[in-house]
Amino acid sequence: MLLPDAVAALSALAHGHRLTVFRLLVRAGTDGLPAGEIAREVGVLPNTLSTHLTILGHAGLIQSRREGRSVIYSADYDGMRGLLGFLVSDCCAGRPEICAPLTELTACCEVDPK
Repeated sequence: MLLPDAVAALSALAHGHRLTVFRLLVRAGTDGLPAGEIAREVGVLPNTLSTHLTILGHAGLIQSRREGRSVIYSADYDGMRGLLGFLVSDCCAGRPEICAPLTELTACCEVDPK
């Protein structure tokens, strides 16, 4: 991931509702969620959600697909891995043991989703 892409992704996540939407979609897995369900879960109006989804999509963090009359949104796991890789690529200065605890954190810590 290049610096401008990382800045766009981090900027997209630097908003409470967008971060909440992204985390919700990460938890939803590859099946994703329809826009209406996302709006209800996050507690935002559909037109406001649309703006947030567009920003997250342009940042490469989510993707959408049409299923019948619904639009289903899901996390773009390649985009997420790219951002995480960018953030830790310079970490450790050749000492991977410094960053190794990051993977342990995701396995053992619960974070309040809201």
